[in-house]
Amino acid sequence: MTVQFGYDKKQVIQALRYHFLMRPEIKVLLVLINVFAITSAVLFALKKIQAISFLIFSFLWFLLMLVIWRILPSSIYRRSHTFQDEFIMHFDDENVVLETAKGAKGWPWKQFSHFVESPYFFHLYFDARSFFLVPKDSFKSITDLQLARELLRKKIGKK
Repeated sequence: MTVQFGYDKKQVIQALRYHFLMRPEIKVLLVLINVFAITSAVLFALKKIQAISFLIFSFLWFLLMLVIWRILPSSIYRRSHTFQDEFIMHFDDENVVLETAKGAKGWPWKQFSHFVESPYFFHLYFDARSFFLVPKDSFKSITDLQLARELLRKKIGKK
């Protein structure tokens, strides 16, 4: 199976957000900040703490969401030249081959640790932090998309 694609900025930003929100350390951090913000709001309502404590936790929550939702994905998109290129990707029983105007690179299926499916992409992970995005809209039909999904499940495994 062969697909040809480029990237849409809005979809890539959304995929990067998805990646960051799925990270275990980000999940824990979000839970902790939310617990502290809610606790500070309750304690402030009960007049147990001053308003400054509530404002500090609210500011931390806002700052964390700003970094995860806006700053981190945008900065990665700007720094990566990958998202500006056009690609041809070949999937077969032995490996995955990626072609650009600059050349080609192949990976055996066992080099991928897992894949994740988000609304617009298949995220093919090499390790916890390194992955490649394959746009779902690059497949010619829903049948090709289903075949690709099954191939990825069979060869890599879903997390």
